[in-house]
Amino acid sequence: MDRLARIFRAESGQVLASLVYFSRDLQLAEDALQDACEQASHKWPIQGIPENTGAWLHLVAKRKLIDKLRQQQSQQNKHKLQLIEQSLYMLTDTVAETDYEVPDERLRLIFTCCHPALNEAAQVALTLRTLCGLDVREIARAYLTSEVAIGQRITRAKKKIRDAGISYEIPSYEQLDIRLPAVLKVIYLIYNESYSAYEGQSLTRHDLASEAIRLSLLMVKLIPNPEVLGLAALMLFHDARLLSRSSDIEPYIPLEQQNRALWKQAQIEQANAFIQQALEYKQRGPYQIQAAISALHSQAKSWEATDWRQIQLLYMSLFQLHPSPVVALNLAIAKANGGQLKQAYKDIVALSEDLNQYQPYHAARGELESRLNFQEQAICSISKAINLSRNGIERDFLIKKRVLLLK
Repeated sequence: MDRLARIFRAESGQVLASLVYFSRDLQLAEDALQDACEQASHKWPIQGIPENTGAWLHLVAKRKLIDKLRQQQSQQNKHKLQLIEQSLYMLTDTVAETDYEVPDERLRLIFTCCHPALNEAAQVALTLRTLCGLDVREIARAYLTSEVAIGQRITRAKKKIRDAGISYEIPSYEQLDIRLPAVLKVIYLIYNESYSAYEGQSLTRHDLASEAIRLSLLMVKLIPNPEVLGLAALMLFHDARLLSRSSDIEPYIPLEQQNRALWKQAQIEQANAFIQQALEYKQRGPYQIQAAISALHSQAKSWEATDWRQIQLLYMSLFQLHPSPVVALNLAIAKANGGQLKQAYKDIVALSEDLNQYQPYHAARGELESRLNFQEQAICSISKAINLSRNGIERDFLIKKRVLLLK
């Protein structure tokens, strides 16, 4: 990805959020942003990249939006035009963030995009694509489906919004609960993508991770229910281990080999406090269960001291709530690490059809086959994982593992 593409990706969500706020029209806002990016593509290589790229794109996109609204000529647009034109001459917003019931522009727009007129999958896919900067490939990977299917889902969602005349109004506090599951899923998938860094040469996308954690902590203040607390705890547990995932010598270090002294104890303590607070509600939920699993990893003094039996029980509980093949895969891995290697391998083989295009499945299968001394099968599985990997660091790690198997 070249420099301009990285800038557009980093800035587009925030700019689009502002444009949707003024226009209440997602398609119009997207068109204005696209025009601004196109203008930047022509001007920046010649004139140089501005110091504040976000502000440049925001200003140009607002002007493009004004042009488009003028072309549409309606009484409603006159009010929108007035708001946008006034904003062009303001150094700061006249309304303070604390005056909103949802006190953050990005979070407000995520709630706005997660409109209950759409089904949850469509809400999440549309929001991730338009406001959060994830591309169709990344969203498809999160949903274990094809890029075509996700593209169609987003297209249908936009068509429904347009045909039904759905206006992007910021929901009131009373309307937040119905949108909460989709909003939490958006934040969760933003962090998931940051942690796995699907494409590129970096193991983690720090921009996405920081934004997801920031949004989750805002959510804790706004709606401190058990699943909100569970999601915040889950991300903090994972982020606390960030420094130990790589080193100057090893670009990727798996959990069992990590130096636990590098884990951020303050973040782990904050996450533990959140999960304890969540458990007081006695309302079981998937984010709380995943956070509890991460808590057990964080509490273990070593890989060997990990309470794999308890982790298995938690994955079984998670599977009851969310019976997905990925949860089943993680349960099988926990069984293997807990000493039930042969049964775990049977369970993983049974998932081959569901997870055939899922890179972590083949990497995990190859690991178990290696432990069982199924050398040829292990090489085959690791090779499939390499072919499915789009992340350079993960791919190099797997290639090294295959080389060791070939010796």
